[in-house]
Amino acid sequence: MPQTRALEDKNPDFFPERASSSPSDAPGRSFVVDAANPTQVSSSCVQLLSVLSAEQLASVPVLVLFNKIDLPCYMSLAEMKSLFRMQDIVSCATQPITMLETSARDGTGLADVLQWLRAAFGDPR
Repeated sequence: MPQTRALEDKNPDFFPERASSSPSDAPGRSFVVDAANPTQVSSSCVQLLSVLSAEQLASVPVLVLFNKIDLPCYMSLAEMKSLFRMQDIVSCATQPITMLETSARDGTGLADVLQWLRAAFGDPR
C-alpha cells in the first residue's frame, strides 16, 4: 500500500476520511480505475466502496472512469462492471454513479467526461 499512501499525501481531498476541506461542497467526484491492470481490481473496488460510503459524499455524484482502454490487455466495461459488482454498488449507493471507459492517451471517452463535468458543475453547454 505504499503507492496509496503516497497518493493520499499528494491528494488528501481524494480520500474523504483524511480530507481537511469539506468534500460535500464539491459538485462531483471522479474515481479512476486502470482497466488494463487486473491485479488491482480488488484494491480498486475496496477504495471505491470507501469513497462511496463516506458520509460527507453521500449525495455527491461520482464518475467512475475505467481508463487505459487503448491497451490490448484492457478489460471491457462489461468485465469491469461484473468484477466490481457495479450493479449491486449502484443499487446500494446513495449518490448517482456514472461509469465510462476512457483512454487518456488517445482521447477516447473524454468528450463524455467533459459532458459529465459540465452537468456536475451546472454548465448547460
